[in-house]
Order: sequence, then structure tokens, then C-alpha cells
Amino acid sequence: MPRILIKPQTTRFVEHLNKEIVVSAEDLIYVTDESKDFGTRHGIIKKEELAKADGSVVVSNKGVEFVMITPSFIDQYERMKRLPQTIPLKDIGWILAKTGVGSESIIVDAGTGSGALALTLSRHVKKVVSYDIEDEHIAVAKENAKNLGIGNIEIKKGDVTTGISEHGVDLVTYDLPNPWEGLDSAHKTLRVGGFLVSYSPTIPQTMDFVNAVLKRPEFLALDVVEIIERPWEIAGRKVRPVSKEIVHSGFLTLVRKIR
Repeated sequence: MPRILIKPQTTRFVEHLNKEIVVSAEDLIYVTDESKDFGTRHGIIKKEELAKADGSVVVSNKGVEFVMITPSFIDQYERMKRLPQTIPLKDIGWILAKTGVGSESIIVDAGTGSGALALTLSRHVKKVVSYDIEDEHIAVAKENAKNLGIGNIEIKKGDVTTGISEHGVDLVTYDLPNPWEGLDSAHKTLRVGGFLVSYSPTIPQTMDFVNAVLKRPEFLALDVVEIIERPWEIAGRKVRPVSKEIVHSGFLTLVRKIR
């Protein structure tokens, strides 16, 4: 069983500066095998220490203390193998919230990539069927699904612009360079009232997709959004945005089948 060792951040008060400074930054170490001693830059953790219960304090042979926990899905998700242009969690959360999918929902996903979207959605729904045309992508996604212990996902090789096997599904998600070419397939596979979400990194792709949707009375174009995430740093009375660039991820378009 994998474990996580967390070394909390420590500080000390410096009188001539009249403030707390960080002495040791927070550190998080992922242990893949608790059945043997584990080496870190802070020393060796004995296997007997790794066998302790969650929340226990374990100590390395250098006297460095860690708090130990069992990793959850999100911890393992952050470590999974990724291909370029992975859809970030901020955008996945929006998809879940705006489509209202739940434990009885069936989803068809296209443009699997490393499986980040499909695997996260699968945690909240009955089943996800994901399509991709690249063998490398399919292999990576299947490996990630296995490592995460996800069993309610089916990953297929196929081009959804030429057809989708499933019918009556609740949500279709497209991460494709040409999502407008998949409108016929989405219409055939969605139930009436079901949703289609397209994720595109550029606004020209988004424009072409929305304009194609607007020509089809069987669809209702609902939203086009770009989700911006702005982290903040809080330490005592020091409160400010984290000093890093806020990076664009993509544009999300929400469509609903109405007939």
C-alpha cells in the first residue's frame, strides 16, 4: 500500500527582522512500497515506521519527523502519467457542476489523451466510455486507470466524428481539434436534455464550434467560459496573490440537446 509522508513547514522568529522566517519548507514524499525501508533526502524511514496508522508521526534515522497518511484519489491523480494539454481540475469541476451528472449518469468522452478528464468524471458517474484515435494515448490512459483503480471506464480506439456506438447518454465531452465535426455523432448518442461540452485551447476553434451549433435547431448553445484560477498566499498578516503567471488553459462551451 502506498503512503504519503508530510514534513510540515517550520518557522522561527528573527528578532532583528521582527518577523517569522521559514526554516524548513513543507515537503511531501510519496512512498510506493511500505514493506521495506524507504530512503529520503531527510534520512531513511524504517518499514516499521511506515506500518503505523494514519496521522502517526514517523521519524527518519536523521531525526526528521513526518506525519503519515494513506493517499487518496487526488494524491494518486497528481502523480499519474500525463500527455500534453491535460484538462486541469478547475475546468473539470465546472463540467461536473454545470451538467449535473451523478451516480446514474453515462458519459461519452472523446480525445482521451492521458485520461485526466475521463478518469475524474468516472469517480462521480456510473460509467465513462472514452474514445481516442492514438494508440499511445489509449495505452497511457489504460495504465492510469489501472494505477488509480478505476473500473467503470471503457477506453476505445475510434474517431467520434464518424460515429459513436453508445446511445441515450447524459453527457458527451469533446477535447478535439475539430469538435464541430462531431455534432452529428453527439446528437445521435445524447438523450434529449443531455449535454455536450467542448474544450478548446484557442478562441478560433471555439468560434467555429459555436457557430456550427447555432445553425442546428436541435441544440441550444448555453455558455462559453474561460475559468481563471488565482492562488493566494496567506502567512500571518501577509496576504497577496501567489507570484506566478496565471496560465490560460482552454475555453469551455456548454451545449444542450433539446430535440
